[in-house]
Amino acid sequence: MRIVFMGSPEFAVPTLLEMSKSGRMPIAVYTRPPARSGRRGLEIRRTPVHLAADSLGIPVFTPRSLRDVEVQKTFNGHAADVAVVAAYGLILPIPILEAPRLGCLNLHASSLPRWRGAAPIHRAVMAGDSHTGIDVMRMDAGLDTGPIAMREIVPIRPDETTGDLTSRLAAIAAKLAVSALESMETGMSFREQSTLGVCYARKIEKSEAEIDWTQTAETVRNHIHGLSPAPGAFSKVLIGGKEENIKLLRAEAGKGTGTPGTLLSDEMRIACGVGSIRILQGQRSGKAVMSGRELMRGAALAPGAIFTQSDGLSPFPRA
Repeated sequence: MRIVFMGSPEFAVPTLLEMSKSGRMPIAVYTRPPARSGRRGLEIRRTPVHLAADSLGIPVFTPRSLRDVEVQKTFNGHAADVAVVAAYGLILPIPILEAPRLGCLNLHASSLPRWRGAAPIHRAVMAGDSHTGIDVMRMDAGLDTGPIAMREIVPIRPDETTGDLTSRLAAIAAKLAVSALESMETGMSFREQSTLGVCYARKIEKSEAEIDWTQTAETVRNHIHGLSPAPGAFSKVLIGGKEENIKLLRAEAGKGTGTPGTLLSDEMRIACGVGSIRILQGQRSGKAVMSGRELMRGAALAPGAIFTQSDGLSPFPRA
């Protein structure tokens, strides 16, 4: 089969490698264009998929849009049987969707129709879902509305962050992609998505990152884990007489009472609206990720300190 692969982040790399390992080397890889990075924007950073494709010697294409007529002509020129898409990051217009003989297969990281859209893993963890999955879907003009051929259900553990879950789902997606390509060679059946339980995983905004300590301990933990490692949930606290944002990356829900946001113990347990959470990992600006105890020592925080919230969120005055 003549296969085009389309993906960008680390999530998509295992699928590209597994396809190549199984003897289904793509004839072309499409990924997001290199981006400038570094303090002065002088460094050019290629996507993880770009780097992996280069290591395999696969031609790489990095259009900024797939709506350009010349880009579409180039894509048609591959004479692909199928395109495999995994977190590519660009909308595929109709001419691209219809170009491969067997269509475009998307590896979507949820159990559709729940969490259609840009950030299904983040949203599933933030919502406290008990499970998610990987769906192999034939793409159509809608937003993750196409029929499904394969699915694997994956439980979400209470101690799991978005980063943890993404790694697990990436490995599962890679295996499913190869299985799907094998099935396509002999004929694969699809079923339409349910019309029940539709919800959308909108893109994560930085404005969502501040922690609301008036929520239950489980809700706060899910918020922290859902935004870990990026963009990272944060809260404000006075350190050396100056208010500082601290990212909280991993937590454990438990019992405990106190004014929401109050530091309760030397193990960095913080009171929530109901119950409390113990911070297992956190990070101050410009410093390495460290345990909750290490963070408390480094910042000279003691029980009684208060993690405040921006105006309008806090039930108590800002420090």
